[in-house]
Amino acid sequence: MRFYAHHGCFDEERAIGTHFVVDIWMEVDTRTAEVSDNIADTVNYLEVYQVVKHEMETPSNLLERVARRVGEAVLSQFADTMSVVVKISKLNPPLGGQMESVSVEVELP
Repeated sequence: MRFYAHHGCFDEERAIGTHFVVDIWMEVDTRTAEVSDNIADTVNYLEVYQVVKHEMETPSNLLERVARRVGEAVLSQFADTMSVVVKISKLNPPLGGQMESVSVEVELP
């Protein structure tokens, strides 16, 4: 998922914003959906996207905090989720040199 958001420790980052990529791995029992072919029997990715979008709209200093918030929100809103891994990458971070991205990954049971 790609977002334009205002996370960072520097005032400029929070004022101007930058691009982020969010990757999520969810552990979910999908056996029922595998047979039924019914979205009601599994996690709706559109709903996951909306949860992540909401968390990305709330500015934070650290990617670690954003990743934890996203993971906690996913776990609380999707009861069938047993665990979640959230990776957030900040593209073109302002670190004084040319760098494609920096990333943080958190795992929640």
